[in-house]
Order: sequence, then structure tokens, then C-alpha cells
Amino acid sequence: MKQNYKLTIAYDGSRYFGWEHQPDKPTIQGKLEDVLTRMTGEPIDVIGAGRTDAGVHAKAMTANAVLDTELAPEDIRDYMNRYLPDDICVREVRAASGRFHARYKAVGKTYCYTCYTGALKPVFDRKYVLTLDRVPDVAAMQRAAALLVGEHDFKSFCGNPKMKKSTVRLVDRIEIVQKRDYLYLNFHGTGFLQNMVRILVGTLLEVGFGKRPAEEMPEILEARDRTRAGYTVPPQGLCLVKVDY
Repeated sequence: MKQNYKLTIAYDGSRYFGWEHQPDKPTIQGKLEDVLTRMTGEPIDVIGAGRTDAGVHAKAMTANAVLDTELAPEDIRDYMNRYLPDDICVREVRAASGRFHARYKAVGKTYCYTCYTGALKPVFDRKYVLTLDRVPDVAAMQRAAALLVGEHDFKSFCGNPKMKKSTVRLVDRIEIVQKRDYLYLNFHGTGFLQNMVRILVGTLLEVGFGKRPAEEMPEILEARDRTRAGYTVPPQGLCLVKVDY
């Protein structure tokens, strides 16, 4: 009998072209579906809570898939981990109601972007951080972040110029914390636009390096113009930490 399952997945996105299917390119969704199709003997669709970009990582991406199998959830997990590449791990498999949908039922997401500000090369973390040549003004970044918190039209922070749907999003928390040689930028919201977190980080870093004032944030939001916001930081520092339901 077919059963809907909720999957929690961790992955290193360094060598993948993002979550979503792309012809003849390795993606996280593609790898998961290949293994589940092998397990069940029929084509399987895996629905993710979102679509992380190429090079972006996840500690707990949530997905769901309808499977016709007699295996227990733990056995499904173990089977998948046996055949998935070493940079993808299924952390948990649970039976879910037929109405559970990983994307439509999600009510919030947490992302973390990590920068390295130390004097020495981060040899073992280099694939997971953005290396900065100096420490930015964290207090200025925090002032700017406070002006971005709330429900706003984030069109200026959207990397998709052809976006036709609403660009209004609620970002209810932005935390910027320096711990020794690492600068962590944590974002929580109901949802995020394409490249939105990476553009927010780029804009906040420009504030931190004195390239624009913190007080400019409301003007950038009001402009609804991508050219008014900062640059898009590289993907390797970004990680999806959690999906809320």
C-alpha cells in the first residue's frame, strides 16, 4: 500500500547544481529520486521544502515522497544512505499523512550564512564559508538588519528579474553574531525569494565595510529595484538549517 513519507536530509551542495532537477546535471532531488526508484522499482517524485541554489548546503532539508514499500521507515533510511553519495545523508524517515506536502505545509525556514574573518586560511572550512579580508563593522550591520526585519516587498533582493508572483515576504529574525574568527548571519522567515538571503548578506556586508549607510535599507526596499541592493555573495557560505511546520 502506498504511504506518504517525510524525509529529513543533510547535504553538502558543493558539487551539485542545486536541489531541483536539471537535465544531465547532478542535483540533490535527482540523486534521491534515483535511489528511491531503484528501491521501489517505479518512478518516484521527491518534493522538497524549497529549491536551494547550486553550491548551497543543508543540515535539515525536508522533503516528502509517496512510496509503495513494505520496508519500515528506518529501513528506508538505511537503504537510501547505503546507495546515496557520501555528501548526501537521509537523517530521518517518518510516515506522514497523505495531506503532508513538504513545500506547501512549510511555515518557516532558517538559513545561516557563514563568513570567515581570521588571519589564516580556513583550510578545512573553505567550502563552507566566505573568506573576508578584514572584520566588518558588525554593529552597523545589525542596525541595517533591524530595518529589514518585518513584512516587506523584497523585490530589490530578488535574483529573478522575471518574477511574476508576489515578492512580499515576512522576515521575522536576522541575527548577526561574531564568534572568534567566524561571522554568522542567521535569517528566519516564512519564505525567501531566489538568491534573497545571499543578496541580503551582500548588502549587509557592504554596510559593514562602509560602502553604504545602514539607514539606506528602507529606501532599498521601497525602490523595488534589484540594482539598488548589494551584490550576491557566493553560495558556499549558505546553509539551510531548519524548516518549520
